[in-house]
Amino acid sequence: MADRNLIKKNLKNTLTETNFKGYKRVYKGKVRDVYEVKSQRFFVATDRQSAFDRILASVPFKGAVLNLFSKFWFEQTKDIIANHMIAVPDANVMVMKPLKIFPVEVVVRGYLTGTTGTSAWVAYEKGERLFCGVKLPERLKKNQAFDHPILTPTTKSDAHDEKISAEEIVKRGLVPEQQWKKIEEAALKIFARGQAIAKKQGYILVDTKYEFGEDEKGNVVLADEVHTPDSSRYWVAATYEKQLAAGQEPENFDKEFLRLWFKNHCDPYNDPVLPPAPDELVEELAFRYIDIYEKLTSLAFNAQADLPIHDRIQKNLNIYFNT
Repeated sequence: MADRNLIKKNLKNTLTETNFKGYKRVYKGKVRDVYEVKSQRFFVATDRQSAFDRILASVPFKGAVLNLFSKFWFEQTKDIIANHMIAVPDANVMVMKPLKIFPVEVVVRGYLTGTTGTSAWVAYEKGERLFCGVKLPERLKKNQAFDHPILTPTTKSDAHDEKISAEEIVKRGLVPEQQWKKIEEAALKIFARGQAIAKKQGYILVDTKYEFGEDEKGNVVLADEVHTPDSSRYWVAATYEKQLAAGQEPENFDKEFLRLWFKNHCDPYNDPVLPPAPDELVEELAFRYIDIYEKLTSLAFNAQADLPIHDRIQKNLNIYFNT
């Protein structure tokens, strides 16, 4: 069970910046850094909490939780399609196969929901009935399940992701037709597996996004992260029908409270310096990440808090790579 006292003790034992001796950092993302050594690549999941294209806070154990989430789901879906995971030598580290990543995010939706400009519900409410090439029926309600999960891809862009249909993906040459068919089939099967496992644990996997790549032999491979609470929406199954009937939002894993705090206390898009996130909000967010991991996977989260996190990762990298 998530330990609030342990979280409180480790508020400063977080991974915000990485600099591992003997390893070349080739990319720094919003929350993950990619390294290279001996012709192998690995990423390090940091504790950076990102929103508004800014880093809002460093959340204890967040990187480890998300990385272990993906490890769990890669193992649960490897019979459906191969994935890029080679090894997890540390809770925050994943060694991965080299891939050419397709420039498309594969979004799978089981329910008509969302609040952002790219969400299915916002488009539907405005009268849009053809969404990413998928024809939606009339008279659907917000948060209602589709008859079958739908694929609603977007292009990958640093500026703005663009909704796109399967037909347009192939037509533009973003993904060859044969590979796209494999991606569609795999994405729906992975989502179905995720929904089945989540249901057993009392959750609804509402929607998610996947990334796929191509290995040196031309095989389609699942990449990036899978079914983490940062890439997926989860609702509590036990209260879903009651909330829907009452016209209320489903109970969910929610990290929105931290974003709202910043919106209420500053201009997070334009202020040059952001105020520090309150400790109690960071603690609560860390608790929620660990709690949903343990409930969904039925695995105990091993915090490994006996060493400073950077030192621990350096030690485990050296053991794995024999450096």
